[in-house]
Amino acid sequence: MKLPLAYSAEVTDALATGRPIVALESTIITHGMPYPQNLGTARLIEGEIRAAGATPATIAVMDGQILIGLDDETLEALAQADNVMKLSRADLAFAVANGHTGATTVAATMICAHLAGISVFATGGIGGVHRGAETSFDISADLEELAQTPVIVVGAGAKAILDLPKTLEILETRGVPVVTYQQDDFPAFWSRSSGLPSPLRADNAEQIAASHKMRETLDLEGGMLVANPIPPEAEIAADILKPVIEQAIAEADARNIAAKSVTPFLLQRIFELTGGKSLTANIALVQNNARLAAEIAKAMQT
Repeated sequence: MKLPLAYSAEVTDALATGRPIVALESTIITHGMPYPQNLGTARLIEGEIRAAGATPATIAVMDGQILIGLDDETLEALAQADNVMKLSRADLAFAVANGHTGATTVAATMICAHLAGISVFATGGIGGVHRGAETSFDISADLEELAQTPVIVVGAGAKAILDLPKTLEILETRGVPVVTYQQDDFPAFWSRSSGLPSPLRADNAEQIAASHKMRETLDLEGGMLVANPIPPEAEIAADILKPVIEQAIAEADARNIAAKSVTPFLLQRIFELTGGKSLTANIALVQNNARLAAEIAKAMQT
């Protein structure tokens, strides 16, 4: 059966000419911020990848197809769409089969990128083990996807709202290489350091590309998490964020917010409690990740 993939003209040309491609998720557009800021941010991130010498491939599901790359008209339509499904591995096929509009999370973007032959993906930060997971069992599908799908994921670590030590433990158990870029501390999304040592370190894109290729040579399953610290001028210090995150989590617990609703709620409350600084930092770190992902995509071709 033919795969339900539809490539944009830009991505089709890049594949035909062998130019480097970087996948991008679409939940940042549909579930991250309101219109038109979401559209402006999506265009900004795609522009960073083009400026760095690669082709952006934003991934989404519309009209029974997995779109690999969005033209400007489709990007704008997605940015204004209502009732968009937030897709992970569990509901990706359902959305495609039934013609729903869906935005891809880290896990779903990895799946679709791999189907399309794209090996590098830039995001903000991965999901992970939620605090209190020992009773809620709330663990992101992103971790299992990293363990089985061979895509390099470039993010600013895991989201700081998570239980980072447990997230790193699961990644280690599942054999996922966690490589921090140019520092020894694992970053914490809005902050450059989580206070946790990084399992691995790489100082250039070539080291990362070579490591991924060697995993393929050794027939090792899964992808790689490249943790790229937020630029110093854009970070929010961990000691400032800690009480804000604690307050947001307490409010989510009091309202019995669970499952896929947790992360959007927490990010919105943190945005409100920081007076918008968290969103400014978020955009800066995604730009930074896009630039590094483009360099890795280019290094993968050498």
